[in-house]
Amino acid sequence: MREQALAVGYAPASARDGFAALLDLDHQLASILQSTTEPMIGQMRLTWWFEALEKLDREAAPAHPVLQRLAASVLPGGVRGADLAPMIEGWEALLDDGEPLDDERIGRHVEARGGVLFASVGRLLGQSGMMPLGAGWAKADLAQHVSDDATRMRIGAAALSDLDAILTSKSPKPVRGLSGLAVLARESLRQPDRLPGHPMRAARLAWHGLTGR
Repeated sequence: MREQALAVGYAPASARDGFAALLDLDHQLASILQSTTEPMIGQMRLTWWFEALEKLDREAAPAHPVLQRLAASVLPGGVRGADLAPMIEGWEALLDDGEPLDDERIGRHVEARGGVLFASVGRLLGQSGMMPLGAGWAKADLAQHVSDDATRMRIGAAALSDLDAILTSKSPKPVRGLSGLAVLARESLRQPDRLPGHPMRAARLAWHGLTGR
């Protein structure tokens, strides 16, 4: 959370509240899977969020801090609740149905979670083309949370390859908060012993924010 707050600080001031609110949404959805042991209950909770996000386009936000922050700082930037609702499908792909986590489910997760999240922040920043970066970030993050060693290594190798290719070019200044998240995700794969909060990670983020590299 602290690292993400630092990354948000590299975004233009006008987009920071919306950027942070979208990260809060991602954390909220992640917490559903982390706290739910019954897939059916998880599905019901995710369905509630899907409907709640779509309703933001036509109704006042209910008394939930994440939804209220989205209504206050994301919707005015041109991102609709219906644009965010597909993130739910990304988390649904990870619900434990007894089947292995195959490439199709991984692809659905990283595109609907990270792709939609980064594209939405990109819209607040006035920047397009952020979906591949978001998918790479989500794939790297997923690799940190998979218990099966073989699957974790497979996802991590693919994420590292994707991020190496995407982060070859210098990041434009307005998107360095977003690309900084991807840089940190790549650092987690390259230097797994450097946990979030490690001073070298903060230094790496600062260097990226300064240079775009």
